Amino acid sequence: MHLPEEAWRLCVYIGESDRWQGTPLYEAIVLTARKLQIAGATVLRGPMGFGASSRLHTAKILRLSEDLPIVIEIIDTRDKIDLLMSHIDNMMGDGLVTLEQVQVVRYRAAPKP
Repeated sequence: MHLPEEAWRLCVYIGESDRWQGTPLYEAIVLTARKLQIAGATVLRGPMGFGASSRLHTAKILRLSEDLPIVIEIIDTRDKIDLLMSHIDNMMGDGLVTLEQVQVVRYRAAPKP
């Protein structure tokens, strides 16, 4: 897959306990992105954070199963990001979504044996 030098990064900020049709929301978003042949997606789990409600989410030793922050970063062309956003709008309740233009320096897969 080719990715132009000028691309877009979509960041979706949600909670680890957020669900879509019984599946973790982060998983549903990444699988949807893959199905739409998006260039790439990464899920990052944060040890601490808060959002619009100001409720603190943290990974303390005594609270290992807290609703930790999740960030999904997705990179592709604006057209493909817009297509994915139409799906995410239907899946997401609470959370934050940001979009910014990025410069792609390198995008390549390992050679197949």
